Amino acid sequence: MTFVKDFKWNKGMQVQELVDYYQDLGFQSVELAKAASTIVKMKKASSKIFLTFTSNMVTSGLRGFFAQLIRLKMADVIVTTVGAIEEDIMKAKGEKFIIGDFKSDDIALYEKGINRVGNLFITNESYANFENLIKPILERLYQKKKRWSTSEMLYEIGLIMNDENSILRQASINNVSIFCPAITDGAFGFHLFMFQQDHQDFIVDVVQDFKNILLSTNQDEIKGVIALGGSISKHHAIFSCLLNGGLDYAVYMTTARESSGSMSGATTNEAKSWGKIKDDSDAVTVIGDVTINFPIAMISALEKLSREGLIKDE
Repeated sequence: MTFVKDFKWNKGMQVQELVDYYQDLGFQSVELAKAASTIVKMKKASSKIFLTFTSNMVTSGLRGFFAQLIRLKMADVIVTTVGAIEEDIMKAKGEKFIIGDFKSDDIALYEKGINRVGNLFITNESYANFENLIKPILERLYQKKKRWSTSEMLYEIGLIMNDENSILRQASINNVSIFCPAITDGAFGFHLFMFQQDHQDFIVDVVQDFKNILLSTNQDEIKGVIALGGSISKHHAIFSCLLNGGLDYAVYMTTARESSGSMSGATTNEAKSWGKIKDDSDAVTVIGDVTINFPIAMISALEKLSREGLIKDE
């Protein structure tokens, strides 16, 4: 039996010490402490780690942290949505996103050519600049070959990026596959469509990429997932693991609730009913904003792993 303990600040407290206190604090702090512990366990078990996230997290400042985690070998497979690809390229080429306000006048923003993502702003100019960037990239891909799986295409684009904080670049140079099953669901998809109008033999094969993610792991490998948010990125990873025997470790972080019956709100317990997560797995669902909870849980895990010599400090 565990009892609630009073939390107290200690001078010089590190993140891991803070999270250790969370174990006895109550409510979602307990789940966050479990999440940090589960991340440590999956790394110590030499798991194949699937990191999934939605595009809004790349709109935020988590983009550089994701790239850093790839460098630190804390992610073996990435699954995301197309906005994350677009915005990683935008930021790699110098585009700046703006901290705004949730209560902004959205009609006024529209008239100024500003698009709002929560309390973050992206200008139409950034998307226009993206169009100018992506056209020569697609032409370069086309000259190399005519048919690409999505992950192969993203690997090739990553080699072109020259920003060390780019997710695409770090994935390519560290041989981490990026899967984006809904590649057409955004500006990138529109430019693929426009390019194909003049190059009918240019094919991006998403079915081939489904084969690629299935073959990225197997029944015998220990598998873990860190699913940030929901959507297709979360499901694509856990479904591929279902077809390979299920996950041994799982950390979900989301603001969605299971009462909606959505994939975003589905808990690790619900996933066990499908066989996506093994019934004896270490699995936890943390409810709350990923931009708050994920850095705390992951940094706690990194501090512990670093002290034990299980990751190389930069």
